[in-house]
Formats: sequence, structure tokens, C-alpha cells
Amino acid sequence: MTTLGTASAAPGEMDTGRLEVGEARDGTTVALPCAVINGAFDGQTLYMQAASDGDELNGVGVVSRVVPQLDPTELSGTVLVVGIVNYHAFQVAEHRNPIDDTKMNRAYPGDDNGTSSERIAAATFDAATRADIILDLHQGSTSRMIDEVRVRCGRRHRLHDECLQLAKTFGCGYVLDQKGPEGQLARAGPDEGIPTIDPELGGCVGWDEESIQAGVDGVFNVLREYGFLSGSASPERQTRAKGFDQYGSPAGGLVRFEADLSERVGAGDLLFEITDPFGELKARVTANNSGVFWRTRRLPQVATGEYVCSVGTNVDTY
Repeated sequence: MTTLGTASAAPGEMDTGRLEVGEARDGTTVALPCAVINGAFDGQTLYMQAASDGDELNGVGVVSRVVPQLDPTELSGTVLVVGIVNYHAFQVAEHRNPIDDTKMNRAYPGDDNGTSSERIAAATFDAATRADIILDLHQGSTSRMIDEVRVRCGRRHRLHDECLQLAKTFGCGYVLDQKGPEGQLARAGPDEGIPTIDPELGGCVGWDEESIQAGVDGVFNVLREYGFLSGSASPERQTRAKGFDQYGSPAGGLVRFEADLSERVGAGDLLFEITDPFGELKARVTANNSGVFWRTRRLPQVATGEYVCSVGTNVDTY
């Protein structure tokens, strides 16, 4: 019998339940939706979670499509799922946990006696570290971004090659291979000896079906390649960026992009222009380095110094 929160499943069975993480302001229990899919055959354990940032909903879309397709009688090993991590932020469609104004994906490995976010991180990290593989499903918040997978352990980490291979297997086509900030699950997992990736499934308000499908395909690629399901993923070469150049606006006004997402740009290529409300040109911004046009703000209006876009740099394939 395998248990996660109130979900409990014998081999060849699945169950859903709740993982208790505290109480709300009115004293009611706060519990995260979770699932156990316990395969009929021996194998590894995969842990998957979504919405550790409360406005990043594409991962929830992936979970809602993957879990119904998993037949435990055909599965080798176990899949553990927490479908919504940042409970409080999800309720109000905000990025950060409003109880402690914290970005959840900076709170790992958490603290059982800490803030709201630290307690939720501790509970989900306890579940994650029961696994052999961790998938932490994200998106580029409400900005516009390509579908990519992030390897956040750092290129000198002992598990770097394993995380990089896991990212290739997931297979979004693009990989950011850059050490992440302290407190990310994709950093904390490898420190515990568990290959972990952070798929960033596009960026949108609400959710995007194409990015969700890319995530569903990625999860099943992993399940097949790592022996949970029969078949092979046949991983394809990925475009990898090892860093970012980020660009802010040199003036206030309206943004007009001259490059498209996933487009290759060269040093000196025009990325965007800033105009006033009447179309009068105020500024032009060009790329400092060659790379891939990776991410942009969604709204056209900007103040001086406000974030506009990112270019993935130091690009190769593997």
C-alpha cells in the first residue's frame, strides 16, 4: 500500500485525496489535492507537482489530462502527484502566496515550523524525496514564453548530466541550463540525489492548450523512457541556452516587437522599439549577443526600466 496524504492505493490501484498543510484564517483545514497511482509491477517512483506559483495553471492542465490516462494495471512503479501546491495563491490567481507574500518556488526544502510557504514546501518536499524522478511543472507566469525545460542544479552538480538527460527526454525542444536561485525545487531535489527538472510550459493568462499538450507529451515521454510504461520516447536533440540577456525599456511608452518567440537573433539585431501613444519613435533596442528570442512581457505599455524581453544566450544543441 502506498499513501500520500489521504490517498492510498495498493499495487494495481489508484486513489485521490488531500495532503494537509495547515489551516486557513477561519480555522478550516488547508489540504492540497493529491493522487497515488500505484503500478501493478515493480519499478521506480515519479513525483509530479503543479502550481507552486499560483497563476501558473498550465501544469494543472497537464495533471488533469495525464492522471486519467494512467492505468495502474499497466504501470511499473508508482506516480505521486500534488496537483496544486500553492493553495492560497491559486484561490486568488496570484503568483505569490498571499499569506506570507512569498514565491513558493523559493521556499524549498521548507520548514515544518516555518511560514505558510515553508510549511507547504516541507510537506511537498517530503513527498518529492520519496521519488526517483521529480517533475515540477511551471510556466512563464502570465508573460509570453516558449515551451522549455529548466535544469537548475548547475553545470558542476554531480547530477547535472542526469537532469540534462531528463530534460532531453521530456522534450519541449528548448532547455535552459542555468543554476537557479536558492529555494527552487529543481535545485533542492538534485541536492538530495534525485534528478529534477522544471518544465516551463509557455506563458499565458489562464492556460494554453498547445503548451499543456507539450507538457502531457513530455510526461509520457518520461514515463516511457524511464520504464513506467512500455515503449520508448526516442529523445530528440534539444536547443540549449546556458544564460539569459534581459532587456528593460529605455523610455516609457508602447512596445513594438521586431523579433518573434523562438527566433534566432544576432548581436545588433533589432529586438523592439518604443513609441509614444501617437506612434512617434522614442527608442530602439538591439541584441547585445546572439541567441534565441525566449520571453516577452504580455502588455504593451512600459515605464522606463521596466522588463520587456529575454534572449537565451550561449546556445548549442545536445
